[in-house]
Amino acid sequence: MIVVRRAEPADSDGVWRTFQDEAAYSGTLQTPFPSREVWRKRVAEPPEGDYVLVACVDAEIVGHAGLHSTGKSPRRAHAMAIGMAVKADWQGKGVGTALMRAIVELADDWLNVIRLELTVYVDNERAIALYRKFGFEIEGTHRAYALRAGRYVDAHAMARIKHKT
Repeated sequence: MIVVRRAEPADSDGVWRTFQDEAAYSGTLQTPFPSREVWRKRVAEPPEGDYVLVACVDAEIVGHAGLHSTGKSPRRAHAMAIGMAVKADWQGKGVGTALMRAIVELADDWLNVIRLELTVYVDNERAIALYRKFGFEIEGTHRAYALRAGRYVDAHAMARIKHKT
């Protein structure tokens, strides 16, 4: 059973462990050899208004997701950005779905976020399918978006607009 909850400072080591695996960090903007201290600060001291969630199976952290402010401008207060990573051996087992469900419910039902946005590498078909399942649409493609394993890769800009009901 996958349990999603708010990250606590003690979870930083489990989040750090996620990024020990190339399958997890290569799908993000993280780099190899992550610092435990950097992850301790990110989990224990997130910026005001940011939310970090962890997905757990038993006592193991198998993935995490963040909901992050898009900046200080009041004109962007309606939007937040999503970042997510799942341990390689837990990919394709519902962890991403559980994290996305929790993030979308938090944004829609408790934070009044109208626009959720993210970037995803164009070759990450599993993630793109997950995001589409939650109503995200591709808005454009960033060419040579990021360096990954010595090559520049493209990324899609995806967003989900919550329409008033």
